[in-house]
Amino acid sequence: MGELVEYIAKSLVDNPDLVAVNEVEGSQSLIIELKVAPDDMGKVIGKQGRIAKAIRTVVKAAATKENKRVIVEIIQ
Repeated sequence: MGELVEYIAKSLVDNPDLVAVNEVEGSQSLIIELKVAPDDMGKVIGKQGRIAKAIRTVVKAAATKENKRVIVEIIQ
C-alpha cells in the first residue's frame, strides 16, 4: 500500500525526491503517513481536500481486496 501512495504522491508534486512514506502496522489497521515538501502540500491535498480524498479512496479500494483497513495521513 505504501508504494501505491508514494507513486501517486510523486506523480502530483514538483519535488518527488522529498516524498516520504512511512507505514505503521497496527493490530487491526495499517496507517500510512505521507510527508511531502511544504510547497507541495497544496498539490497533495487539493481544493477542499478532493485529491487527498481521492488518494484515500484508491488506497481503501486496494486494501479491501486484502481485507485490511488502511488509514492515510498527510503530515508535515
